[in-house]
Amino acid sequence: MNDVIRTLQNHRSCRSYLPKAIEESELEQIIQSVQMAPNWINGQQVSVIAIKDTERKKRLAILCGNQKYVEEAPVFLIFCLDFYRTYLASQMENTPFVVSENIDTLLVGATDVGIALGTAVTAAESLGLGTVPIGGIRRHLNEVITELDLPPYVLPVSGLCVGHPAEDAGLKPRLPKEAVYHEETYQHNLKPALENYNTTYQAYLEERSSGRQSGTWTKAVASFYSKHYYDGIEEALKKQQLPHRK
Repeated sequence: MNDVIRTLQNHRSCRSYLPKAIEESELEQIIQSVQMAPNWINGQQVSVIAIKDTERKKRLAILCGNQKYVEEAPVFLIFCLDFYRTYLASQMENTPFVVSENIDTLLVGATDVGIALGTAVTAAESLGLGTVPIGGIRRHLNEVITELDLPPYVLPVSGLCVGHPAEDAGLKPRLPKEAVYHEETYQHNLKPALENYNTTYQAYLEERSSGRQSGTWTKAVASFYSKHYYDGIEEALKKQQLPHRK
């Protein structure tokens, strides 16, 4: 196992940080790694906004659902799908700009953000830093857009806390390989694998919390997706002139 594979397979979410700044050279290496990540047509449809200001981090922590570690992390990175540069390119080349009319725009932008975010996580952890992605950046999208002064065609998709870990969160067990890996065609009979994972996941929760927490993976995800989680997404898409239902 080489160092890259070891870093990837040793990932754990970090929600507690030491009051210690990240070296600018480390942040530079992370961003340079992000810029080298694969992306659709070399369109480079991602922008990253680094938040270091204490007061702005406090405001964003509240907007993310009162997630304290957003405030505590020395750097909070916000990953945005970004077609504003594409808009400028279209103006410079005097060509039509139809991004807002094509729903695939959202798939392209979100995919590029996902690749960039994963690259940043691996780069940061290879430097001994801890990270945790923050989907709560979408909880109050319009307010975040205003806070960041975003131009049209730019949308925050995920945040990422980065800092020096204050504790080892431990590895969280993942779904068994047979539940996520398929050859040639999709294998539909996944319930036995999910039932086995429920047993593993429940034991992990109980051990990690010394018996204070319990529950299964299927119950957790079923509960999460039984309701609309974030409101205002469509309004934010409209505000940013990105594809949305009319």
